[in-house]
Amino acid sequence: MYRIRTVSAFVGRWFAVIVLAAGALALAVPDAFSGLTVAIPWLLSVIMLGMGMTLRPVDFAIIARRPWALLLGVATQFFVMPLLGFGIAVALGLSPMLTAGMILVGSVPGGTASNVMVYLSKGDTALSVAMTSVSTVLAPVLTPLLVLVLVGESLPVNAGALFVSIVQIVLVPVVLGLVLRMIVPRLVERFLDVLPLLSVAGITVVVVAVIAASASTLLSIGVLVVVAVILHNSLGLTLGYYIGRLCGLPVASRRALSFEVGMQNSGLAAALAVAHFNPVAALPAAIFSVWHNVSGSVLASYWARKGLPSDEVSESLPVTTRA
Repeated sequence: MYRIRTVSAFVGRWFAVIVLAAGALALAVPDAFSGLTVAIPWLLSVIMLGMGMTLRPVDFAIIARRPWALLLGVATQFFVMPLLGFGIAVALGLSPMLTAGMILVGSVPGGTASNVMVYLSKGDTALSVAMTSVSTVLAPVLTPLLVLVLVGESLPVNAGALFVSIVQIVLVPVVLGLVLRMIVPRLVERFLDVLPLLSVAGITVVVVAVIAASASTLLSIGVLVVVAVILHNSLGLTLGYYIGRLCGLPVASRRALSFEVGMQNSGLAAALAVAHFNPVAALPAAIFSVWHNVSGSVLASYWARKGLPSDEVSESLPVTTRA
């Protein structure tokens, strides 16, 4: 188990570099990986099963203790990020497919890597875990609705099919993982150290599959998509923090809000884009998978060095590094 923990720590620390290298390989020899897109939904289901196995009923206790902070965070995430994705895509003149991809990235629930970034930044980890969990549960309803409203005028959107996909890929595996943690906790805890490796491997394959299937588009307008993703993530992190500040949240909670808003479940966005649009629509999600881990790590390191005000005590829950 010590070796597994060591390897997990290594891949967690170098996740962005690993995914970037894999993406570059897929761009160089796309034909070798173009058939992997069919595996994306299954990979995401395994990752979400792992997420469910890391959860416990106590993670939802914050809903009763601090409903205002949780409600603010979830509402901000599902309001700010979809509108940012749409606005940036329109401002940069992206194609309808790439616009759909930007909106999908903004409309999915928070990325589980945000929990780790909040923990490292000395933020409110309990609030972060609760926000990720609640936004994931709400995603089958809110994500199709947001995509239908923002994309429906330019592309056909089957909201019912999106709902079914999210239930299958996200909700069922998460609930199953949570139930397994409750029924056989000792057995599940033996596998917790392996979950970061599975997450990194899964997200890496997703990125490779998307980039290989849309290599020509990425080569022609790659810089523009990268700029769009960086703007999306950066503005999400910034607005999340300052909305928390405007609403009077303590610094630790503002940090949680920042990461929860700015870091998305980009793997899910890629899976939905491939299943309901095409691999080109998944490009923003693939690039987001790499970039938000880079920006999140830099910001978490800065806040960790800065510390918290003396009158605050960060409430932290132990979390497992997840992609």
